[in-house]
Amino acid sequence: MKYFFTIILLIPIICFSQETIEQQLDSISSSEEATSFLKANKPKQGKLFTFNRAKHKTRLANDLFNLAKGGKKVIKTDFKKTYYKIIDKSEVMFSRFDIIVFDASNTSTKEAKAKRNKVLALHKEGYRFKDLAKHNSSGPTAKMGGDTGWIKSGDMSTAFDEIAFNKTHAIGEVFTIDDIENNKYYLVVKTEAKTAIEEIIVLKFSEELE
Repeated sequence: MKYFFTIILLIPIICFSQETIEQQLDSISSSEEATSFLKANKPKQGKLFTFNRAKHKTRLANDLFNLAKGGKKVIKTDFKKTYYKIIDKSEVMFSRFDIIVFDASNTSTKEAKAKRNKVLALHKEGYRFKDLAKHNSSGPTAKMGGDTGWIKSGDMSTAFDEIAFNKTHAIGEVFTIDDIENNKYYLVVKTEAKTAIEEIIVLKFSEELE
């Protein structure tokens, strides 16, 4: 009987704790506030991340995109309760490229540019850009035939942004980029026009259930 009354007394405390977390989540309206919340509430149990509608196709992602800014999704299991709070929603301009990267870190600028010129000549002779990327690019996109996927300004280097994003290029046009600061020299072909793609910033937080 004594144990029973102890359990009864603990129930309001547990409920209050859960309500407090939910109230805190409901009050968050910016990434800065979300970061502060994570620091104050066991950061290992949560994180702040971005979903991109073009990249993320899971059922969870679809459910989150259907929520309004400030909306919340809760998933409960036998062991924990996980909250997903939509901190922000926006449309961001993305573009897509095929790239071949010539890394001069372990060679010289002269050799990297010479190799780039040779590969460009092969492309002009009729070799497919994607095949040339697979066999010649030193970057991680080589196995995808040079495809960067949808990227936005800031995802690559400043030198890349200056040429690829800030100058006008036709679809299919091949151009070069010299990223001197990072010892990388590019052949680039634009494959998709600038497109507005929806992104959401999501705060995820899990708490163990007693």
